[in-house]
Amino acid sequence: MKKILSIFVLLIASVALYAQSDVTKFLGIPVDGFKSDMIQKLKEKGFVSTSYDKDVLEGEFNGYDVIVYVGTNNNKVYRIMICDKNIINEADIKIRFNNLCRQFANNTKYISLDDQTIFEDEDIGYEMMVNKKRYEAVFYQKPVERDSITSAKEMESFAFSRYTPEEFFNLPEDELQTLGLEYAEYILAKKTVWFMISELRGKYYITMYYDNGYNKANGEDL
Repeated sequence: MKKILSIFVLLIASVALYAQSDVTKFLGIPVDGFKSDMIQKLKEKGFVSTSYDKDVLEGEFNGYDVIVYVGTNNNKVYRIMICDKNIINEADIKIRFNNLCRQFANNTKYISLDDQTIFEDEDIGYEMMVNKKRYEAVFYQKPVERDSITSAKEMESFAFSRYTPEEFFNLPEDELQTLGLEYAEYILAKKTVWFMISELRGKYYITMYYDNGYNKANGEDL
């Protein structure tokens, strides 16, 4: 028992551990639950149904006119997709993309792993059309810290999905630390917010995604 506890101490020390109930939020709304409830909550934020589909919304977000879609898996919301309503030229989309990168990087609610801005002399039109390059940036909403007992149970579940109990309890310290880092990446990936440049008839717009990784399809229905 003492050895088991010491293992968990190492794991907890190597990474902050969090709960599955801590999900991605859009405008303070958890990206979770039923689609109808999510649409109602978005309407309370000022969005309205479009004329062509009551489940597709429009409104203003971060200073831009946008269209909002709610994605579901097994009747549970897993994604909020936001598309710019207006298309713009190459120079302006580059500025918009880089401004978004800086806004997210400067927002204390997010974790940024590196600089994802586009170089000033980048020919994005050519790169997207000829080289099929995709311009996207990924950020992670910071998880909410949990108590050590609950965290240890969650780590145990994660560890036992990869190792038998005997293998796990005999892992050397360096492999335990690696496992802790893998768990951190796993948790971060559950609260992903990312955006990309989309193209339409030679013009461009931003498509943004707020994803709840816990509700995304994982091949369970195959």
